[in-house]
Amino acid sequence: MRADSRPVFVCVHGGSSNARAWGPLQNELALLGYRSHAVDLPGHGDLADTPAAYYRQPQDVTALAAAPSALRGVTLEDNVRHVVDTLRRLTAPGPIVLVGNSLGGLTISAVANAAPELLERVVYLSALCLGDPAMLTGTWDGVDNNLLNAAVARITVPGVRDPGVVRLNWRAAHADPDLFAVLKAAIMADSTDHQFRLLLDSLDPDETYSVMEPGALVRAGTWGRVPHTYVRLSADQSLPLAVQDHMIRAADALTPHNPFDVHTLAASHIGYFSRPRIFAELLTSLV
Repeated sequence: MRADSRPVFVCVHGGSSNARAWGPLQNELALLGYRSHAVDLPGHGDLADTPAAYYRQPQDVTALAAAPSALRGVTLEDNVRHVVDTLRRLTAPGPIVLVGNSLGGLTISAVANAAPELLERVVYLSALCLGDPAMLTGTWDGVDNNLLNAAVARITVPGVRDPGVVRLNWRAAHADPDLFAVLKAAIMADSTDHQFRLLLDSLDPDETYSVMEPGALVRAGTWGRVPHTYVRLSADQSLPLAVQDHMIRAADALTPHNPFDVHTLAASHIGYFSRPRIFAELLTSLV
């Protein structure tokens, strides 16, 4: 394969995350000779004015709750506009493979709906893919026995004033060994404690679930034209395998002419941070 025909991997993060989480995977992709770009969605990472109270020690939880959010008013449409603009600005000559994890799956689906002509492939790393409108109302096939919901309840900051914004105090886990263990088991059980501390320190406190809206539903006439891959993560305790499989089935029923190309890795929800090499090898094998 000529270097200028190799695809560029564009990575879209999940909830409470940002472009920094893709660093280990980007390093592995570079070692294999591939270019990549990690996106900060609006209100995240370098594009966010994160409350100063989140970083101060000791933390003032009252001040943390009162601080305004960079995600106030941010919509799925804002995410799509930002990612499409990024894709159009890429100067790389090769095709584009759009990769998403977790909540980022909603954005990459909407991007593929909006601009399928820009994409060579869309890849879901245990990411949300909504092929059935019933999924927006919480009607799922099978039991969602994830560990994340209970863990997140323990770090949710009460009293946040911005509508639709959930603020999570990830850094509280540094001072609470039991909370640290619970969060690690839910998100990245296949990491070392050191790796998980690095991930915790990279996470943003704020997220909005307003992106869980009809615009995130995949469409047969647009998204369905783009080759799409689902990477099942069999050790995922945040988005369990039964839920991943339900999403694959629903999407395949919508586009039977272009079903998911399915692969499985024995990895956690954020395994691409703790074990980036196996993810890089799989991604490059797709092209």
